[in-house]
Amino acid sequence: MQEVKVLDGGFSTQLGTYVGDTIDGDPLWTARFLVTHPEAVVSTHLDFLKAGADIIVTNTYQVSIDGFSKYMNIPEEESLNLVCKAVDYAKKAVNLYKKCIENEENIVNANPLIAGSVGPYGACLHDGSEYSGKYCSTVTEEILVNWHRPRVQKLVDSGVHMLAMETIPCGKEAKALVKLLKEFPSSKAWISFSCCNDGKSIVDGSNFQDVAIQCYKEALPGQILAIGVNCIAPQNVTSLIKGINKNREQEQVPLVVYPNSGEKYTVERGWMKTEEGYSLHQFIPEWLNLGVRYIGGCCRTNSVDVKKIQEEVEKWKNA
Repeated sequence: MQEVKVLDGGFSTQLGTYVGDTIDGDPLWTARFLVTHPEAVVSTHLDFLKAGADIIVTNTYQVSIDGFSKYMNIPEEESLNLVCKAVDYAKKAVNLYKKCIENEENIVNANPLIAGSVGPYGACLHDGSEYSGKYCSTVTEEILVNWHRPRVQKLVDSGVHMLAMETIPCGKEAKALVKLLKEFPSSKAWISFSCCNDGKSIVDGSNFQDVAIQCYKEALPGQILAIGVNCIAPQNVTSLIKGINKNREQEQVPLVVYPNSGEKYTVERGWMKTEEGYSLHQFIPEWLNLGVRYIGGCCRTNSVDVKKIQEEVEKWKNA
């Protein structure tokens, strides 16, 4: 049986326990706190490690040269160096965690890994377009490759164990990232998509499974650790990933899933609770049986949720 890795949860949600309700609505989102509250960034990573995360994701989802220049008057080189600092903060959290567990027994995640977050082009537009993909018709693949390259270069140079190419809203950007990844043949990544609630589509209208499998096949052998979805309501995950691994005679495609809490987000009103009442934890055995090997939480999930995910994964392993 292939190993299952537990990811962390919603970074902004957990970070909010340290900085208050000052994150959503900020054009730099959590990236601002790399400058203003670095210790809170470290503490957030540490919370997830203590909760049982095998992999923590760097606070670089919304880092961009343009964003830091526009909103904090930070020059280009310093902006790129903040990517390195984000990795350093994750490493510091891992070191602190290892000191905490030196004398403990039965440790679940004795050697946690760090994934470098590569958010979509749309995240830095601060208009919610990572949930619509509306920019994908106006930018070329070449523009996307060139825009992503500096951040990916810094993450790789800083020593992340893998890349988390996440919340990708269109096939064009996913293909651009696969193309870019080939420039770093020793690096590995997962690609997770921003998807519709129709159970079949990326938010740009492309068929999720067709695009995801194409990306998996077009990458260099072994470069794509997993393909999947993130920041989607948990009840909409299964229909998207079901069937990808139906043919057991073919190579099994590892899947990654980290849904949000099920709440709905708009730029104008932020996150709004819904009445469906679904919990991501209730779907975990189902997802694992479908081939999910990387599992965690996204927006509006916290360290308590990660702990529950870790417990459900252990139950499934021992069943």
